[in-house]
Amino acid sequence: MAEGGCYRLRCSLAGHELDVRGVAQCPLSPGEGFVSVSRDRSARLWAPDSPTRGFVELHRMKGHSNFVSTVCFIPPSDAYPRGLVATGGNDNNICVFSLDSESPLYVLKGHKNTVCSLSSGKFGTLLSGSWDTTGKVWLNDKCMMTLQGHTAAVWAVKILPEQGLMLSGSADKSIKLWKAGRCERTFLGHEDCVRGLATVNESEFLSCSNDSSVRRWLITGECVQIYYSHTNYIYSICLFPNSRDFVTTGEDRSMRIWRGGECTQTVRLPAQSVWCCCVLDNGDIVVGASDGIIRVFTESQERTASAEELQAFEDELSQATIDPKIGDLGDIKIEELPGKEHLSEPGTKEGQTRLVNDGGKVEAYQWSVGEGRWMKIGDVVGSSGATQQTSGKVLFEGKEYDYVFTIDVNESGPSYKLPYNITEDPWLVAHNFLQRNDLNPMFLDQVAKFIIDNTGGQTISATPSGFSDPFTGGGRYIPGSSPASASGADPFTGGNRYVPGSSSNLVPSAGADPFTGRNAYRSAAAQIPNTYFPKRDPVTFDQANPGQILGKLKELNETAPEEHKLSEDDLMRLDKLLSVIGNSSGETATAQQVDTLWRTVKWPEEIVFPALDVLRITVKIPTINEMFCSENGNQFINYLFQIMRPSGRQANQLLALRTLCNCFACEAGERLMMSQRDTVLTKALELKAVNNKNIHTALATLMLNYCTCLNKASDLEGKAQCLSAISTVMEVVQDLEASFRLLVALGTLVSNDLNAVQLAKSLGVDAQIKKYMSVSEPAKVHECCKLLLGNL
Repeated sequence: MAEGGCYRLRCSLAGHELDVRGVAQCPLSPGEGFVSVSRDRSARLWAPDSPTRGFVELHRMKGHSNFVSTVCFIPPSDAYPRGLVATGGNDNNICVFSLDSESPLYVLKGHKNTVCSLSSGKFGTLLSGSWDTTGKVWLNDKCMMTLQGHTAAVWAVKILPEQGLMLSGSADKSIKLWKAGRCERTFLGHEDCVRGLATVNESEFLSCSNDSSVRRWLITGECVQIYYSHTNYIYSICLFPNSRDFVTTGEDRSMRIWRGGECTQTVRLPAQSVWCCCVLDNGDIVVGASDGIIRVFTESQERTASAEELQAFEDELSQATIDPKIGDLGDIKIEELPGKEHLSEPGTKEGQTRLVNDGGKVEAYQWSVGEGRWMKIGDVVGSSGATQQTSGKVLFEGKEYDYVFTIDVNESGPSYKLPYNITEDPWLVAHNFLQRNDLNPMFLDQVAKFIIDNTGGQTISATPSGFSDPFTGGGRYIPGSSPASASGADPFTGGNRYVPGSSSNLVPSAGADPFTGRNAYRSAAAQIPNTYFPKRDPVTFDQANPGQILGKLKELNETAPEEHKLSEDDLMRLDKLLSVIGNSSGETATAQQVDTLWRTVKWPEEIVFPALDVLRITVKIPTINEMFCSENGNQFINYLFQIMRPSGRQANQLLALRTLCNCFACEAGERLMMSQRDTVLTKALELKAVNNKNIHTALATLMLNYCTCLNKASDLEGKAQCLSAISTVMEVVQDLEASFRLLVALGTLVSNDLNAVQLAKSLGVDAQIKKYMSVSEPAKVHECCKLLLGNL
């Protein structure tokens, strides 16, 4: 981009029949092309037309049943060497097209409301945002994960250059940073909906908002700069190639060029809503607006439109009508305005606006530094009531309405917003408004009549007259006017007597199974045989000393509260229950024994750990597994969630995690764990910050067992969820046994599944695991890492 150049019109492209809501650069050979989408339900591909210095429409793409609101280009891949085009629409769908197709290759379904933002990343990853308050990550034609956390529409999404990092901006005024599908940080500062995002580099990004500001953020959370120039909603923001400079567009009929942190040029357009922009590699800017016209602006003299075309654009701009209440013109008193002679004085800065009285008619002019003159930007007309804009839509709480009124019930009381669409029943809207704001129902007729009087007979493109508040006679809502453990010690008692499951984490000696110490394996120097993954069977925590456990139960029973004390018969039943483990006689647990165990695990948390250890061991017995995981599954798993909460005791957290791992040993337990996967993983990940290597190993084992099950299924969203969880845990674990199990879990998950491999790479997992290549002991960590990187 040339420093200090002045942007002028290159061409105006007619074709769309309604608002142009999105544009995106689309590399074509030869030359720079782009794709546009519109409320007319179409997407159109445009290629340079050298003889006219303009663009020609190659073809239009159709696949949506309602208006199209966003578009992005998906970079080339082996399968699609020219890349793909993705469009999101009001029909809740995403259509994906090849550059040669007028019909979609496939349609992505899953959002429950309008898809209003899209961003593409490496390896074919696509990120979408929707009015349904969620973001979704897609790989090819599958939804891999859903980003949940916003409380209003997700208007902006962006995949950052750093693999695995994603951003979302919302009508809840926040921006969220996502790592491997989980929210890492929330950025607060904007005072209204966040509408656009742009990445400067892997550590910085920009955001624009309905609060009329642009903010520059560090990925660490700090807002380092705020830019002001726009006077209304800012809808889009785009960086210039290889630059920190950027362009913005908004509801104030303008496109603005920002250099060195300052607005250096304001380009007005003859349309109220300038919805979107993109910058081509040659620095030219494509903008789409509410009048259905696409305009391209350039710094290049060779590509600038002819004098006739420039004059036609200026004439069109001068004939526009401006509503002072939604622009930057302020209160106007015609009799106090100077005449046209005022325009003989030069402006003081780029974009300065000056009003003059030309025979009782108010005209608006803007100072152009590049042109060195005042340019007429329109005639100022009266207020447009109810903040209806030429786009026909006003934003309220992240959604679009034909009208949004501000209602003051009394002069000193609070104001209430009344959104209304012309297709709605005024009486029902009035009823809901009064009920929502706990206002007296006696006002129903008054509010309904107010809606009818101020909107009756209007169409979306009409300009209604001014109106008065039905309660106070006051004014209206103006969009954009807001102000803005210790190693070696007993983990339970500090002593050295009873350590439940303490031998389950032994590092195997050479020639032993990496998990159990059985079934020899060997590694050759020239080639490592893959004995690690995919893992076919669950890994469980089996080691136990029933005598010590029972002894601890008897000891603690002496100090237990009276209502929890066990009788001699109860202790005998637990002894019999423990003896069933490994019993080859075929004897199974009885319902009475299981009932005693269930009563015992209800002991106070400071003494319950030996009972939990009995539960951990015995849940592998098929009859007990069936009793706990089928008949009483919800009660059982909710109990474990309570025991393993972050504020609980580490001993109990550890045994609860190990119990969850052992549930996978039988069919009933596996069914329960898979049906509760989302909640189990969410609760388990709350323990990742606990500084205890045994807990980390149990957590890694839980991930591994999920991956073992998913390896047998075609549940891509489940695999994505586990990939995200593994990536999250891998960042905090230090113990190499836990790291090894996470590596095996990853290897199991991506084995023979190209989609899972691509997603793992897009989440940056390959970069995460490279650190283990430097681990020499135990050898299994290095070997597993090397094999896994080979798969990726």
